[in-house]
Amino acid sequence: MGFISSYSVAFILVLVSASSLVSYTALGFWGGEEGEEGGITMATLGGIREKEGNKNSAEIEELARFAVDEHNKKENSLLEFARVVKAKEQVVAGTLHHLTLEAIDAGKKKLYEAKVWVKPWLNSKELQEFTHAGGSTSERDGHESGLHLVPANDPVVQDAAYHAVKIIQQRSNSLVPYELLEVLHAKAEVIEDFAKFHMLLKVKRGSKEERFKVEVHKNREGTLNLNYMQQEHLGSGRQ
Repeated sequence: MGFISSYSVAFILVLVSASSLVSYTALGFWGGEEGEEGGITMATLGGIREKEGNKNSAEIEELARFAVDEHNKKENSLLEFARVVKAKEQVVAGTLHHLTLEAIDAGKKKLYEAKVWVKPWLNSKELQEFTHAGGSTSERDGHESGLHLVPANDPVVQDAAYHAVKIIQQRSNSLVPYELLEVLHAKAEVIEDFAKFHMLLKVKRGSKEERFKVEVHKNREGTLNLNYMQQEHLGSGRQ
């Protein structure tokens, strides 16, 4: 009986070990990759490595945009994704992507570090961390702001102003529509592949007049994006 019992225990232990290995592999604890001869090469658990392939691939760019969008939702901010600078990955229960990305904050390009946790078997991804990595790109490169005064009645400026009012209306959830009365002040600058407009707008909602400082970006395709907005109390000075 003792002889049979020993073999039974050993057999059970082998089954348990094999089952555990399959479970860990299926759940992504081991970043399994197919070797040259069809075998499975086990990645080191927890090790951070450079992302193989193009860091600006569609997959990585999608994760970076997701990180920016999630940060904007959580912090009620208006960062605009620009590009991926560096990408690394870490094998955990799934994959933890370490991203260094560039985003536009109030007209300035800044670097951010983000960590996105992807669990393929659950078809889910989660932003774990999002932090500012230093100064703005323009500050780092020693470039000064190139904003210049532009005519408030310029058609391009007016288009940007109307777009800003439209988005202000959408974000306010107000049943009373906003109406653009006047562009009080406007500056513009062309940066690489987009133009940005800094404007002070006088608007009307019902019988109440309000002012908003806004920054609108316009890309080469003509798409407008409200990158920044701040309500200014009447009576405060212009900038």
